[in-house]
Amino acid sequence: MQALLKFSRAVDWLNGLVGKYVIWLILGATLISAGNAAVRKVFGVSSNALLEVQWYLFAWSFLLAAGYTLLHREHVRIDVLSSRFSRRAQAWIDVAGFALFLTPICLAVIYLSVPVLADKFQTGEMSANTGGLVRWPVWAALPVSFALLLLQGWSELIKRIAFLRGQGPDPMGRMSDAQDAQALAEALRAEREAAQAAAPEKSAS
Repeated sequence: MQALLKFSRAVDWLNGLVGKYVIWLILGATLISAGNAAVRKVFGVSSNALLEVQWYLFAWSFLLAAGYTLLHREHVRIDVLSSRFSRRAQAWIDVAGFALFLTPICLAVIYLSVPVLADKFQTGEMSANTGGLVRWPVWAALPVSFALLLLQGWSELIKRIAFLRGQGPDPMGRMSDAQDAQALAEALRAEREAAQAAAPEKSAS
């Protein structure tokens, strides 16, 4: 079990690193979009290549962040029923979800997208738009991102099995960074309230 937990920590670190830097893709897409719009407005010209770069970067950022989002438990969940169950029951539901749904879907997407990516790479398929880009870089986002999501799903599966075996902490609680942020917000709120309460006393003296 310890070897599996070590693997889980490595996967968490990898997706945490990816999530930390994927924001730069959003920044790049934003700057390119703003620059393209400004040039079109001022000089009346535009570029299909720049337009396609924007959605290439957005596609990569959106897909690459899937594993990071799962790590931080920010995916949409319907907890109307499961929230009423015990922690162990919730863990079993997650085990079934990761093993029976997430894993097959990720494997299917990887299996189906890799041949398409290889074909587009070999043929050098280009965009149908004038001045557009080669297509394989954006298709590469599919197998890469779903591989990261699959690894994170396995990491979450390991954490829940460890919890059920009494060999790990509750994986369904808040992330530590979320706890730290909440604690900081509460501390700042308390400090502000204390300062407001002390203000009348100073004015009275």
